Amino acid sequence: MATTVQNPAIAKAYGIKKDGGIPQYLEQEVLSWSREKVILKMYDLFIVSAKKKDISKMNRVLAELMASLNFDYEETATRLYRLYEYVQRLVFQKRYDDAIFIIQELRNAWNQAFEIEK
Repeated sequence: MATTVQNPAIAKAYGIKKDGGIPQYLEQEVLSWSREKVILKMYDLFIVSAKKKDISKMNRVLAELMASLNFDYEETATRLYRLYEYVQRLVFQKRYDDAIFIIQELRNAWNQAFEIEK
């Protein structure tokens, strides 16, 4: 079963079949991803959505990113949460380039920290 973060990654990255289901092979691919890779892909989805000015998708991605934060690490999670809130305000203000810049920097840091893409 897909996690909260993986479901939107599957549906949004690959699309949903006409019957509302997700192709089995795609679901299995995403389920095999590490949590770190899922977050990286969510950042990618945000960037693509921002370039298309798809506010709905951008907000859904940000909501998923906020929901995925681990508040056992309170200081880091709180800072990221506030940054995601700020990005939401940028989206609301239609400052897409600023929002993309922030998420791209987070994506780069995430990728470098976990060496997901070489």
